[in-house]
Amino acid sequence: MKRPGPLLTLLAGLLLAVFMLTLNATTGTKNASSSSQEASPGATPQVSPPPTSAPPSSSPPPPSKSAPPNADYAGRTDDNSSAVAVSLRGGKAIAYFCDGRSKESWLKGDVKDDGTMKLTGKNGAELNGTLKDGSSIRGTVDLGGQRYAFTADKAVKPSGLYRATATVRGAKLDGGWIVLPGGKQVGILDRDGKPAAAPTIDPESGTVTVDGQTLTASPVTP
Repeated sequence: MKRPGPLLTLLAGLLLAVFMLTLNATTGTKNASSSSQEASPGATPQVSPPPTSAPPSSSPPPPSKSAPPNADYAGRTDDNSSAVAVSLRGGKAIAYFCDGRSKESWLKGDVKDDGTMKLTGKNGAELNGTLKDGSSIRGTVDLGGQRYAFTADKAVKPSGLYRATATVRGAKLDGGWIVLPGGKQVGILDRDGKPAAAPTIDPESGTVTVDGQTLTASPVTP
């Protein structure tokens, strides 16, 4: 049996090549690079986020009001029955209510930045007041079931509030004095729990004589 000749082999190869080209054209076979491009979705363009603006700076808090200035106040109740004195220091207050005979009360508490105050004392005593432009205090004192409205004007020494405590001949003494503008004094001296009108003090020195003994009354501050 004869082997096919070279010419026949070349012709068979040529026919095979033509067949493969025709097959590619009819089936749409694509190369690997184009297939890879179709298989992977196109990359979406990267969009930069809009620049974020810095949060607006908060407005600075309004400056707080300063505490009421240190000062002393003295005056009388509206019915003229009693005197009231108030001493302010560093946002604190101490007050003294006195009728000059038997009724008295020491009160203390805080003063708010707006000038209002609520001071308390023994047996439910209470003073509510408001500082008016630094020149006076207008308020009320509740004591012994009664309410006393008062106005205390700014006091200049020797006007103001004074107190003296001591033990004389075995008796405990506690005296309080309000020196009003003009020099008039209202005070009570308590001897072992028994109140009575207080003797007059020397406002310049604070000295006072009680039962033959000289005591010194000092200005009262919180």
